[in-house]
Amino acid sequence: MSKSVTITGANFESEVLGSPLPVLVDFWAAWCGPCKMIAPFIDQLAEEYSGRIKICKVNVDEEEDLASQHVIASIPTLVVYQGGNIVNQKASALPKQEIEKLFKDLI
Repeated sequence: MSKSVTITGANFESEVLGSPLPVLVDFWAAWCGPCKMIAPFIDQLAEEYSGRIKICKVNVDEEEDLASQHVIASIPTLVVYQGGNIVNQKASALPKQEIEKLFKDLI
């Protein structure tokens, strides 16, 4: 079972910007092949790092305004926030170990 949090325009500020934990946000879409490839890695990391990092997902088709505000030009895009600020970002389907490297030094 995934421990990732679904992010919308209504909860972005409280769940991501206001989080006391570092946050990994996965900007994705249901039709995106590379997004589907990394989805199991995102779920595994949410389980493995539960309580140490928050893993969130933004469906760019359902949350077009959020995607636009964050200038998401390609998906999947993984963005790491800490203290309400972007500290790392990568637009690519990455292996699990590479995704982990985006936030590992923050926890």
